[in-house]
Amino acid sequence: MSTLKSKITAAEKAIRKHAKGFRPKVGLILGTGLGSLAGSIKKTKSIPFKSIPGFGVSKVQSHAGNLLLGELGGKPVVAMQGRYHWYEGWSLAEVTFPVRVMKALGIETLIVSNACGGMNPNWDVGDLMVIDDHINMMGDNPLRGDNDDALGPRFPDMSAPYDHALSALAQSAALDLGIRMQKGVYVAVGGPNLETRAEYRMLRAMGADVVGMSTVPEVIVARHQGTRVLGLSVITDRCLPDALHPTELSEILKVAEVAEPKLASIVVNVLERMPS
Repeated sequence: MSTLKSKITAAEKAIRKHAKGFRPKVGLILGTGLGSLAGSIKKTKSIPFKSIPGFGVSKVQSHAGNLLLGELGGKPVVAMQGRYHWYEGWSLAEVTFPVRVMKALGIETLIVSNACGGMNPNWDVGDLMVIDDHINMMGDNPLRGDNDDALGPRFPDMSAPYDHALSALAQSAALDLGIRMQKGVYVAVGGPNLETRAEYRMLRAMGADVVGMSTVPEVIVARHQGTRVLGLSVITDRCLPDALHPTELSEILKVAEVAEPKLASIVVNVLERMPS
């Protein structure tokens, strides 16, 4: 057994002590923009990250740091109430470790959310976006190093990292709920600073619609292990280089808080529509 596999097994055993026989179908990463969705999960078991072997703890405001087990939209789910980030000093292998553990628990689908800066001039603050594709500009990869073939292939295909059927389901749910939803490309950068005007121009020229500091590593690992992915973003600030204004975390959190009920309703609707 590889070192990574043994760590996954240890974390899985620790979690199953709280919910024997529980097998989640869907994993959720409740980043900025979905944190309060935790309150809608029924029959919840809440496990602090710090009590699970191999899990880290975020010090970023709005990331609670609990693993939740329960039911949402009629589906058994395991949810990360917050995440921890590469810019906090964690390696990408550590950042993505919970995705490995959720797979061991039984998930087939991962729904991941984030707050992001909007570079598409046609979109507004507060808009939601379903992620169609991504660009990794973090300068690192969670699969770097030895590969355990039992967990996934050495060279995983990334021609469609985000499941087209799930994305269409989210767009249909948004339409039925009367919620405006965009579709575009997410670029991940290392952070923690926001970007310069020149960097926004470069990222936009590369084909990105929004920019953030998470999600892509988790998606890479999810696809490596064969997990389907739905990615959702909340545009919390406009990143237009010729009309750029200073942005503070408090402003980002206010926008995310307003958008959160809309994003939560879409996630619940998607789960309800997913086959059992």
